Amino acid sequence: MKIHIENLEVYCIIGLLDFEREHAQRIILDLQIDYGYQTNQFLDYGHIASMLESHLKESRYTLLEDALLGMKNLLFRHFPSIETVHIKLRKPDILPNCTVGLSDSWQK
Repeated sequence: MKIHIENLEVYCIIGLLDFEREHAQRIILDLQIDYGYQTNQFLDYGHIASMLESHLKESRYTLLEDALLGMKNLLFRHFPSIETVHIKLRKPDILPNCTVGLSDSWQK
């Protein structure tokens, strides 16, 4: 099975620039999780979205790279049925004429 969480907006401190360290900015999170589904053993996508949002707000990352790795580690640690995870983080408001982002995929 695959879970897709797309366009999850999180306001958090993330970035290297002075103004990014002072004020929360909008981050867009896209996530795809492949997992081994068994009857009555499912992943709660609402819980996953909430957990990742809280993690981003609390962690105050300086780099998107570290945020991706932190979320990947959190997911694999809390959900043993996850086989593959793909995470994409975007900063839609950091530059006036584009959205920038970073993504990666991992297998267990």
